[in-house]
Amino acid sequence: MEASTRAATVEVRERLEQLTRPTAGLLEKARDRITGQPARAATGPELLSLADELFAVSRVLDSQLTLRRAMADPAGKPEERAALVRRLFASQLSSTALDLVETIARQRWSRPLDLVEATITVATEAALDAADVNGQLDSVEDELFRFGRIVAGDRELNRVLSDRKASVEGRKALLDRLLSGRVNPVTEQLLRNLLTGSHVGTAEIAIERLSEAASRRRGQSVARVTTAVPLTGAQEQQLSDVLGRLYGRPVGLQVTVDPDVLGGLIVQVGDEVIDGSIAHRLEAARRRLAG
Repeated sequence: MEASTRAATVEVRERLEQLTRPTAGLLEKARDRITGQPARAATGPELLSLADELFAVSRVLDSQLTLRRAMADPAGKPEERAALVRRLFASQLSSTALDLVETIARQRWSRPLDLVEATITVATEAALDAADVNGQLDSVEDELFRFGRIVAGDRELNRVLSDRKASVEGRKALLDRLLSGRVNPVTEQLLRNLLTGSHVGTAEIAIERLSEAASRRRGQSVARVTTAVPLTGAQEQQLSDVLGRLYGRPVGLQVTVDPDVLGGLIVQVGDEVIDGSIAHRLEAARRRLAG
């Protein structure tokens, strides 16, 4: 991600927080007195609805090359680009969603496609905010992780959900059968929107990034642990404590049971892998003997 896009994304995220989680500082109190309307934090349903609106805008931008070029045109003035947004979306969006899309249009982006990705990013943040406000962030993170494991373990499912040429309606119908009524509404919203877009990439990786975003929201890094047998609660806590001391920050665990590791653990934190499995040690011994 280039510097201009990175800075623009930060601006949009900050605007989302200003609009949905106002603080009680002096400026906010002064504004309340002037407007006569006290600022309040957005509710879970409001945030979920906001996320829906932003995901819808991302689909429009994704399908309309001319529009996203106009919204990202560095030759145009920021207010002119914002005015374009108002003309096109004012009758279709809530005031908060419209404000955020105007904010996106005012920024300087490295390429027009970055507008789509930024809109998806802020929609995802709004959805995770909804889970946070409702006290459901833990369950959403767990459901994203579990669904990611299902997709990773089913080659055909991963292929279909990763295929950009596959019918969007077909993918929606498949996700309906897999998710409807079985997961939290935030989990369902995130998976439906991310896995039916044209920039999915590999479904397994897309879901993994969602899970990591939920974990970061909880102020944690995430360790993906593969073990031959289920860990007890005490063992999970001990491992989490050890990793927390090692990395200097809280570390949450996402545990997968795989008998093929034979024994021990495989732990992945970010790009770093600690392979303490018996299978790994046996393979290393075999290579030494062969050498």
